[in-house]
Parts: sequence; structure tokens; C-alpha cells
Amino acid sequence: MNTILRSNLLGMECIIQFPPTSKSKKKWHSIFITIRCSRTFSSLVTKSPTAVEKTNVIPRSPSHVSLTVIQENSPFQIDQTTLIELVKEKKIERLQNLDGVAAVASALGTDTELGISGSIDDIERRHKAFGSNTYKKPPTKSFFHFVIEAFKDLTIIILLGCAALSLGFGIKERGPKEGWYDGGSIFVAVFLVIAVSAMSNYRQNRQFDKLSKVSNNIQIDVVRGGRRQQFSIFDIVVGDIVCLKIGDQVPADGLFLDGQSLQIDESSMTGESDHVEVNVSQNPFLFSGTKVADGYGRMLVTSVGMNTTWGQMMSQISRDTNEQTPLQARLNKLTSSIGKVGLAVAFLVLVVLLVRYFTGNTTDENGNREFNGSKTKAHDIINAVVGIVAAAVTIIVVAIPEGLPLAVTLTLAYSMKRMMADHAMVRKLSACETMGSATTICTDKTGTLTLNRMKLTKFWLGQESMEEVASSISPYVVDLIHQGVAFNTTGSVYRASSGTEFEFSGSPTEKAILSWAVLELKMDMEKTKKSCATLQVEAFNSQKKRSGVLIGRNDDDTVHVHWKGAAEMILGMCSSYYDASGVMKDLNDSERMKFEQIIQGMAASSLRCIAFAHKQVPEEEYENLEEQKKLNEDCLTLLGLVGIKDPCRPGVKKAVEDCRYAGVNIKMITGDNVFTARAIATECGILRPGEDMPSGVVVEGEEFRNYTPQERMEKVEKIRVMSRSSPFDKLLMVQCLKKKGHVVAVTGDGTNDAPALKEADIGLSMGIQGTEVAKESSDIVILDDNFASVATVLRWGRCVYTNIQKFIQFQLTVNVAALCINFVSAVSAGEVPLTAVQLLWVNLIMDTLGALALATERPTKELMEKPPVGRTEPLITNIMWRNLLAQALYQIAVLLTLQFSGESIFGVTEKVNDTLIFNTFVLCQVFNEFNARKLEKKNVFEGIHKNKLFMGIIAITILLQVVMVEFLKRFTDTERLNWGQWGACIAIAAMSWPIGWVVKCIPVPQKPIFSYMKGRK
Repeated sequence: MNTILRSNLLGMECIIQFPPTSKSKKKWHSIFITIRCSRTFSSLVTKSPTAVEKTNVIPRSPSHVSLTVIQENSPFQIDQTTLIELVKEKKIERLQNLDGVAAVASALGTDTELGISGSIDDIERRHKAFGSNTYKKPPTKSFFHFVIEAFKDLTIIILLGCAALSLGFGIKERGPKEGWYDGGSIFVAVFLVIAVSAMSNYRQNRQFDKLSKVSNNIQIDVVRGGRRQQFSIFDIVVGDIVCLKIGDQVPADGLFLDGQSLQIDESSMTGESDHVEVNVSQNPFLFSGTKVADGYGRMLVTSVGMNTTWGQMMSQISRDTNEQTPLQARLNKLTSSIGKVGLAVAFLVLVVLLVRYFTGNTTDENGNREFNGSKTKAHDIINAVVGIVAAAVTIIVVAIPEGLPLAVTLTLAYSMKRMMADHAMVRKLSACETMGSATTICTDKTGTLTLNRMKLTKFWLGQESMEEVASSISPYVVDLIHQGVAFNTTGSVYRASSGTEFEFSGSPTEKAILSWAVLELKMDMEKTKKSCATLQVEAFNSQKKRSGVLIGRNDDDTVHVHWKGAAEMILGMCSSYYDASGVMKDLNDSERMKFEQIIQGMAASSLRCIAFAHKQVPEEEYENLEEQKKLNEDCLTLLGLVGIKDPCRPGVKKAVEDCRYAGVNIKMITGDNVFTARAIATECGILRPGEDMPSGVVVEGEEFRNYTPQERMEKVEKIRVMSRSSPFDKLLMVQCLKKKGHVVAVTGDGTNDAPALKEADIGLSMGIQGTEVAKESSDIVILDDNFASVATVLRWGRCVYTNIQKFIQFQLTVNVAALCINFVSAVSAGEVPLTAVQLLWVNLIMDTLGALALATERPTKELMEKPPVGRTEPLITNIMWRNLLAQALYQIAVLLTLQFSGESIFGVTEKVNDTLIFNTFVLCQVFNEFNARKLEKKNVFEGIHKNKLFMGIIAITILLQVVMVEFLKRFTDTERLNWGQWGACIAIAAMSWPIGWVVKCIPVPQKPIFSYMKGRK
């Protein structure tokens, strides 16, 4: 037997063998142990006692006694290694050798009823001895990691190669002082693009890390100082008593203290899908990271953080932030298609420029032919070819819209941050954009449409509504109700002292019932608990919608069964009822009908109806129950009915109206009865008062379940309210709606909702009432459990999609214009008007600054005035094609006019004309950025004052352009412009505003333009 003792020896373990030899040797060993133990215990007397002291008698063993000797300065009677191995090895014999869970709790200074004291000093001691409930994380990716990633881009590598060659030849030809400008400029421009791209990715990664910290910060029910309260999972310490219920994550390794029907899902640790039963006798071991699948219980924490297998496993895992959303996948296809066009144009430009150069059709600044056959030096040829290749590669850089994935990332990152402020935490990026396409939202009632602040407002005993409760009821009936409430609950009651107020914990329904029983029926929870012993428990089940308990009374040794649950379910199990005077009466058909009318009346007043029933179990029947492990469910006596009010959330009616106006159907799925469900749905605006209800709008879960598959598919779209539903019914509805082509969002809070949350296109779990299992199965966590937040998520989802479309329109305008201008100029004039550095600057404006400006637009009211965007809708709509082609054609026409006639129109040199082209082109993008803010609305300035970031980016772009043209002329190969020339550039660019206004007056067909081409084929 292992007995844990305090000793003066430091960190030693003495194993004293008892070989089966002579009696004298056995006596000697016994005397040695007795002296050693007596000295140890006497030394303890002089020291401060621990929270709980327990003297263990050491019996003789035929083999050996193991003395685990603890360090002198340790305040606990058990060491960390013993605790870790105890749970890890799952050996019940080892626990029995330590005298069971109670002895381990005692050694940890824990009272199994009151928990640890929870004082600051106590917590510090436990942290020092056993560590904190945190684990080491892999180092986060640094900024330089993203810089290196950016360098891996093939086009960047080619550009850097061209820049190096250009730099080398330039210095060789013109000397270090003058020759570095061309190559150096490309280097600087490339590094600037890399730095901005790396910074964006780095910031996004940091944001994901912050999100991960928030999502991992789970709240746990812990008993400290006799009081049940919530703590962060990171604040759990060894020795804590943790309360577990269905759906909870086990926060640390530990031992089972007490509870009922506790089933644990260990698949996250073992990969086995079968649930493991945890009990005192055979398997009291609980592991961090596992989930409670059924039942409830209390556990003693024995290991935390890195001392658990889960902690060691999590320290090796880093959150993958490279998740690609469906929209990003579609954009990558679009990018690839545009890139191919750009590649083809760049190749043609390269061929044309090389042919013109080697046929002697190009001249230098002095008008001399650049290539004169064998007379031309090799390094001049290489330098010219490098310049041509650099121009072609730069065209590819501009043509490939690398900003599209960046824009999605920025939009999603920005919207995630804003959604967090609007009480929605995004767990999966794809959910942001998918929510914008949602056509149906299946919502829970309790806590989502309602406040989840339960108050018991009605109590019926027999067929009388009891207003004055305690005085007029038979004490015998009150006593039975006390037992039914006290034993058949997962909540608890705490009172610091007789003068202080009661504190109730548990679910809102449990708290409402406990509060009523204690304050109205004067129930003494502690006294009631001591009067009986719990024999068997059947935990609440969302399909049966009831819970039961079998108790044995201490005073007369009789056995009683108590049930609590949905009123009509419990009523169906009863054959008699008590009246207020305590007389038992038969429940015949007419009486049953009266009770059903009482239930319907409460339900019509939006009350949740709960019934209590009881039965004294005969001894022979109890023996049968023990064998079957099932509680008696028939011939019960009804104790009473209660009505619990859960008011609708303020603002929920408007949120429902907004969703319906936006073309999104709202379906309420609830476990309440049909009358309560109808009343709440009417109150929330899902059903309209006085509306003529066609059949099939309000159905019960069982009715829906029993439809044939064909009937379900026909009727599923009509259904607006489903009452008395099970999680399976919710899953069935989601599957039917998806088959019909709907994009479905589902709200859920229970463990049993996990299949529906996973099956839905967007799973929305509840942050307050939601279990950890539900949260892990969901895509977005609604932090305040409010339906109005679901409507906000819908608005943000649409905003993400629209912002991406705005940026696509803006970027494609630049792509089309830049490609056309460079191609036409290269073919006709044999030169490219926009240099590599200038094109890289344009690329930076549209890719990063443009994405940042357009991706951060806030949601507007118009977003909720349109129908949802279907799954198969094209990204580039007819409206976008109309807008971008008009702007691109205008830019091409203006810039080609400047290319071929600019020198004569303005009376300037070729270099000034090239600067005018570059300046006009950039300013056209700046003005067109305003047009891109609104795809359909003519007033592009609406709400612009609210988007300070947009205005800031426009100002920065203009300022940098002035610097590029006026002060960095060697860097960008430009000439300074006078006021008149600047005015001309601004006037030409500003024309894009009236053009945009006129173009938006042109109607476009609804059918996508490319579908006509497919039809002809």
C-alpha cells in the first residue's frame, strides 16, 4: 500500500522490502517502520496543519510498503509525479492503494463538498507546486517569415533578376553615380511591394492569434469556498472541484467525485468514437480536452497545463491561418484566367519589342539606331534585352491581379474584427462570405429570440392557480415538491450566511425553479438533501424532454421516484393528482382534458409549462428497477404545474423583419409545445397576428419526422415554426432545405445540435448558453445569444461579398487599361509608355492601397434591400461589366490620344508627355476608386465621411504621386509638371465621375452575359 507522508528527507522514495523469511526479520522491519512513522507524525505537530489532515493506518503487507516522501517545504501531502501517473496510467489499484479519491483530495487540501479556499495565497501555492492550466505555444510567425514567403513569388524573382542585371549594366556603362538609377528603382519598387504584402499577411496572422486566445478562453463551473462560480479555464488549479454537464469540455486531468450517468467522448484523445462511462468504482479517470456526452458530475483536478496529455499535444499544434475560403478559391481561378491573358499580352509585347530592336527600328535619346549589327557592343545588347524583358515582366505583374486574394484577406480580417465588436466571433473564415448568400435561417427560441431570463410566474396545484403559495398547501405536498426540486436538478443554491441573499446557479430554467422553491415554498436545500439519498438518476434528455430521480428517504426507508419535464409529457405518465389539501384524486379523461386546457392556456401566454410528478415505489418494484437500471415512468401522481416566462428580446422583431425584407426566410425550431411556440413566433414577427395560417406552417417535430421523404421536400419551404422538435428533426430540416438549393444558417446551443450545425452551410452557436461541443461544431459564435446579432452577421456577410465585387471592378478596370495601352504602344510605336517602376507603383496603388480602401467599407442599409446572392451567381455581374468597360475604354482612349498626339496638343517633349500619361493614368485610378464605392447607386459620395480610412488612403495616394512626379524624377523616370499640366491631368481624370453617373443610367439584363454565349453553343 502506498501511504503519503511528510518527511525530513528531500525528494527520496524508500522502498522497504519484506521478503518472506524469519519472524525476527519481519518484526525488525515492523519496528523500523513504526519508529520512522511516529517521528514523521510528531514532526507534523510542530508545523502548521494543512487544510484537511488525515491519519492513515499502515497495515502490514506480505510484499513491500512504498513510502513516497515529500519535500519538507511542500504544503501538500502528494507530489506532482504521483498525480500525473495516477490518471495517465488509469490503474484503479493504484488509486485504491492511496485510499481512494477522498484521500487524494485530502492530500491536496481540498474539501470534497466546499472545494479549496480560493484565497490568493492558496492559488499561488498551487501554481508553484503544480503549475498553471496553460500550455506553451509554438512561436508565432515573425514578420520576416512573411517577407521570405513574398520573395518566393516567381514574378518577383524574375523582376529582381532583371533589376540586378539592369543595375550591373547601368553601373558598368554610366558609372556608380549615375548608373544605379534604373536597376535601383526597380529594386526599391519591388521591395516596397514585398514589404506592404508581408505587413498585411503579418497583421492578419496576429489577428488570428488574438481570435484563437478568445475562442480558447472557456468558462468553467468551479466550487471554491463552498460557492459554485464560473472561472476561466486558464484559472483552474490542482485541487479544484469542477462541475461538469452535457457538452462541457473537461478542463484538466482529474478524478471523478460524484455524479450520474457521466459519459465521456474521448475521441479527441484516442480516436475512438464510442463514449466511455466514468464512475467511482471502475473508471474514475477524466482527461483534459475530452467532452461530456451525457450525464453530469463533479471532478477533482489532479493535473493542469503541460502536465496533461492534452496540454502537451496542444503545445505542438499551431492554428492554420492558410484556410482558403470558397470565394478565395473562385478568385484564384479568376486571377489565373486574367494572368493567362496578361502572360499572352506580355509575351506578344516581348516578341514585338525584341523584333523591333534587332531589326534596327528603335532609336536612343539622341535619335541613333540602338542596334547596328556587329558594331553594337555585347553589353549594350544585353542591357537593352534586359530592359525589354523587365518591361514584359512588369506587364505580367500588373496584369496578374494579385490584389484579389489580398483584398479578400483584408476584407475578411476587417469584417472579423468588426463582427467581434458586434458580438459575433468567426471561427471559420468561409462563414463570413457564405452568410451573405444565406436564404434560410433556422433559429432556436430560448435565449436567441428570447432573453433567457426565466421567471416562474404561474403555479397550479390540482386545478387551482395558487397565488398565495406556502400558506394554503398541504405540508405533505410541499415536502414532495421540495424533494422533486432539490434532487431532480443540475443547479445549486448558495448562501454565505443567514443574513445574505441566496445565489442560484445552473441553467436559466433550473435557476427559476430553484428560486421559486427557496423563496416562495421556503425550501431548505441543505436540509432536504440530507433527508434523502439519491439512488438513481436519469438526466434530462432533449428527445424525451424530461429528467427523473430515484431517492430513498432516511426516516422511513421508503423509495420514491420524481419526474420533472415538459407538462404534456409528464401529464401523459400520470394516473392521479394531488389537490391543494393533499388529497390524491384519479385522473380520468375529463380531468385530463381540464389539465390540457390549463397547459394550453399558459402556453398561449408564452409561458414554458413544466410539470412535477411523484410515485412511491414498492420494494419488489424497486428490485426490478435496480436490475433494469430504468426509472418507473407510469402510474405517477401529478404534483403540480408551473409556468415560466421568458420574454422576447427587445429588437428581435425588427431583426426578423429586416431578414425577411432581405429575402431570407426565418424558421423557428423549438422544443416547446405548439401553443407556446405559436405565441412566441407571433410575438417575434415570424408569424403575423391574425394571419390566415395555411396548414403546414406550424408543425410538430414528430409530424415532420413521420412525413414521407417526398412530402417533406414538398412542405419544408412552407414551415415557419416547428415545435416539440428533437435535434434529429432540426438536422432533417437542414438536409431537406439544402437539397432544395437553399443556403442554410442554423443556430444551436446544445451538444445534440452539433450534427445540424455541421450539416448547415453556416453553423451559429451561442456564446453564453452554448456547450463547447456546439461551439466547436459551429462556424460563428454569437457571443450575446441574440438573434439581432444573427441579422448583423447576415449584413456583414453581404458586405464582404459586395466589397470584394467593388475591388474586382476597380482592379479589372486598371488591368484592362494598362494591358491595352502597353500592347498598342508596343506594337505601333515600339515602346512602352509606362516603365517598370511606374507600373509597379500602379500595382501598389491598386493591389494594396486600393484593397485597403474598398475592403473596409461598412455595411449599408441597401445591402438588406436585395435578395440573397445564389451559390452559382457569377462574381462579375452585368452591372460590373458595364461599369468597368466604360471606365477602361475612356482611359484607353484618353491615354492613347496622349501617347500619339500629346506632344503636339500640349507642346511638350517626349519625356514630359510620358510623365503626363503616367500621371493621368494614376489619377484616373484615384477618381475611379470613388466610382467603385457604389456598384449601382449614382451618388458615389454617400457615407464617405464615415469611412476615414478611405479618405486617408486617397490622400496618401495623391501625396505619394506628387512626390513621385515632382521629387523622385530620377527614380521614376519622370519630369516635373507645371500647374497647367497638373490641372489638365486632374480634369481628364475627373471626367470619370460624370461618365460613371451616365453609365449607371444604362439598364442591363439580369441574366449573366456569358450565359447567352453558352446558350448559343
